[in-house]
Amino acid sequence: MKQSIPNHLRQFVAKQYYDAYTPIDHAVWRYVMRQNHHFLEGTAHEAFTEGLKSSGINIEEIPRVSDMNKHLSEIGWGAAIVDGLIPGTAFFDFQSHGILPIATDIRQKSNIEYTPAPDILHEAAGHAPILFDETYSKFVKLIGNIGANAFATEEEHEVFEATRRLSIVMEKPNSTEEEILRAKKILAEKQETVSGLSEAEQVSRIFWWTVEFGLIGEFHQPKIFGAGLLSSVGESKHSLSNEVNKRPFSIHDAIQTSYDVTSMQTQLFVCESFDQLIDEVEKFGETMAFRKGGTNSIEKAIHSNQVAHIEYNSGLQITGVFKEIIKDADGEAIYVKTTGPTALSVQNEQLSHHGTERHADGFGAPIGFLQDGTCLESKTEAELKNMGIELNKMMQITFESGIEVSGHVTDIVFHHQHPILLTIDECLVTHGEQILFHPTWGTYDLAVGSAIVSARPHAADFDAFYGTVASMDEEVDDGPEPLTPLESLFAEVRDLREVNFSIDLVHSIVGKLKEDFPEEWLLRLEIVELLEIHDPEACIKKELLKDLLHLSEQDRFQRLIENGLDVIYDRKGVIV
Repeated sequence: MKQSIPNHLRQFVAKQYYDAYTPIDHAVWRYVMRQNHHFLEGTAHEAFTEGLKSSGINIEEIPRVSDMNKHLSEIGWGAAIVDGLIPGTAFFDFQSHGILPIATDIRQKSNIEYTPAPDILHEAAGHAPILFDETYSKFVKLIGNIGANAFATEEEHEVFEATRRLSIVMEKPNSTEEEILRAKKILAEKQETVSGLSEAEQVSRIFWWTVEFGLIGEFHQPKIFGAGLLSSVGESKHSLSNEVNKRPFSIHDAIQTSYDVTSMQTQLFVCESFDQLIDEVEKFGETMAFRKGGTNSIEKAIHSNQVAHIEYNSGLQITGVFKEIIKDADGEAIYVKTTGPTALSVQNEQLSHHGTERHADGFGAPIGFLQDGTCLESKTEAELKNMGIELNKMMQITFESGIEVSGHVTDIVFHHQHPILLTIDECLVTHGEQILFHPTWGTYDLAVGSAIVSARPHAADFDAFYGTVASMDEEVDDGPEPLTPLESLFAEVRDLREVNFSIDLVHSIVGKLKEDFPEEWLLRLEIVELLEIHDPEACIKKELLKDLLHLSEQDRFQRLIENGLDVIYDRKGVIV
């Protein structure tokens, strides 16, 4: 079953320009995949190694997302190409709908062990294979649903933008050290403004310590299931070493533990099973605004300073940017206000004539019981009439909070035979001496409901609220760029491996390497691998190994070369 992409997520969908991948890009993919296949057999959760065979991913070349989509459709999932970092709610929302978002850029060779920016190695090779485990798949959809409905603060939205800028700068080949430092400084400044733990940050930490960097099984001999570990050359080995402190997983501890995206983890959590994760995350979800409602949920919407919607127990939904609440003596909300374009909906469908055109300058609405304890939303049309509320008649009601509403009823909207909205002309709304709505301001729409049962960080009816939203601008694909001299050498070595081996061509390539690229370690490893297969006694292989030994004296190359040789010679060594 192919998963369709909801309209509100289409704006984040991009295109994979497959021909734009260079021979070096494919070599980076191959190096990391060979590393992980070599090390992860027996150390990764069995669902990962089995899923690799089913996910349309191979070692030799970067996968086409369209092929992955076909394989994932067999388990009720799909894959969507996204352009790098996308907002957290969108990232989680894709997964809640059974769609794996995949950033199709690939890390530079200089960041081959780890990059903070999303790339296809992490998204495809790390996340996709283990989704073929049914229980794990259920967990990812569950945390996706919870993350898609988690409120972030205004300050956190600014941190996201700063993080996105930093990831772009770090992956640009021509970025200067000054530009990178400036982007890091801006991010650090934005992070300083964040206080407390929002819902979004809590979910982010749970996701990080499970889906991204989780261990599972026997506490003293766990296996890897986190995508950040499964897609990292060095960190997968590092994660199981004694240098990393292991802790039993609990939601509380995961939420209380921050993380650093720029370096290897110093501690990790070990969960007992995927069922444990499902149980704990389900319980955590019950504490969130979208399930709990109440005054606190409105406050979270206000602190986000983004479009959100709240839902009354009548079913009426208000979408807008929430700015203010009036509270009673007990601190409970009795009146809520939005600013700017606002819309009213029920069951995620906008009410006719109650879109942003009608409510362009905000909306105000009372919350609570009437003075005699009446729940207005529970009344039938006949019962409303007995209360003096009927079409084309004057009405007057007083809430327990002291809010008074009076005016001429011109419309009543019902849902399941009960009122959800009264339209009132000549309306006066007061709270004590405070005027909340004056007859000269126009027509007042009275939201009906005694309680707020849910709040979510997005519009109730996305399409109606925003209208048609275009997909991300597609770049014009001018075809692949001409290969650089080094890329041409990588392409030649790939042909030697896949088409026709020639020792004469090997000598020619090595000659150019020695003359023009004395520090090119990855291509030397690929040639050694070929020679080990086709001509293990060749003198030129000894020369290349000598070059690699010399290069490995530099710290930046040592681990990369040692790990590469471990794969070639099938050594299960511990990372240097």
